[in-house]
Amino acid sequence: MVTAMMTPALDLTAPAELAPRDIGTSADYDTVRSALEFIYANWRDQPALDRVAEHVGLSPFHLQRVFTRWAGLSPKTFLQAITLDHARAMLRASASVLDTAYETGLSGPGRLHDLFVTYDAMSPGIYKARGEGLQIRYGLHACPFGIAVVMITAEGLAGLAFADQGGETASLADMMGRWPKAEYVHDQKATAPYAARIFDTRRWSQKEPLRVVFIGTDFEIRVWETLLHIPLGAASTYSDIAAHIDKPSAARAVGTAVGKNPISFVVPCHRVLGKSGDLCGYHWGLTRKRAILGWEAGLASAA
Repeated sequence: MVTAMMTPALDLTAPAELAPRDIGTSADYDTVRSALEFIYANWRDQPALDRVAEHVGLSPFHLQRVFTRWAGLSPKTFLQAITLDHARAMLRASASVLDTAYETGLSGPGRLHDLFVTYDAMSPGIYKARGEGLQIRYGLHACPFGIAVVMITAEGLAGLAFADQGGETASLADMMGRWPKAEYVHDQKATAPYAARIFDTRRWSQKEPLRVVFIGTDFEIRVWETLLHIPLGAASTYSDIAAHIDKPSAARAVGTAVGKNPISFVVPCHRVLGKSGDLCGYHWGLTRKRAILGWEAGLASAA
């Protein structure tokens, strides 16, 4: 197994699981706007809640309640989102982990590490690596769910994405963006046997499993390995997976890791549903997710 960078997909400004909110009065808006401006202007100082509250003239408790009701996240989480965005930019620009930690106002690399692990399920060092030293061969092949973008290393299957006709370039760019420092080689001949085997159910065999190579963090790999154990025709939830890997409070980080699964279909992230049984999102489109689940349901019923 190879450990390398995976592109984060954090959107703290639009939490997916929040219920509709009462956003309150125009006075509340003025308060939140003032708090946002203060945090933006002083984020490098990492202002505590009581300092922000003093600026807007409210108690910390009152500000926390108003801000969370209006924005859908706490002032602290908003500050962390800003800090993380700047840290990512610095690491992409080749800054060291130490310099990034101090430049973003954190007390040291340990705080930066905790921030990345909490929201991106990876360390800042791994984020900085971004696939450097890897050679990845890729090809595009017809499959039952459109066009498959197949990526392999010398050790086995490293990536599987989907595209519709005309969307091949975008899907390929999406996958390459996960490991931007890797070397990419177009090699249809090398990837064709993988594409043929993946979608031919007659060649599915536990005695001769398809060799896969997980390129990700330790946490992500644990999540992806757990996905492999969800049976055909069955489903799981983010919280179930978090409990399985002994991280019951990490359902959000599990969701991030599931969303970044680089080996679609083979590593069945499409079998992960919401608590209420809803399909939730799917990186390659909900229509495709429904098609895959329907196709698998037919296989399971015929077994």
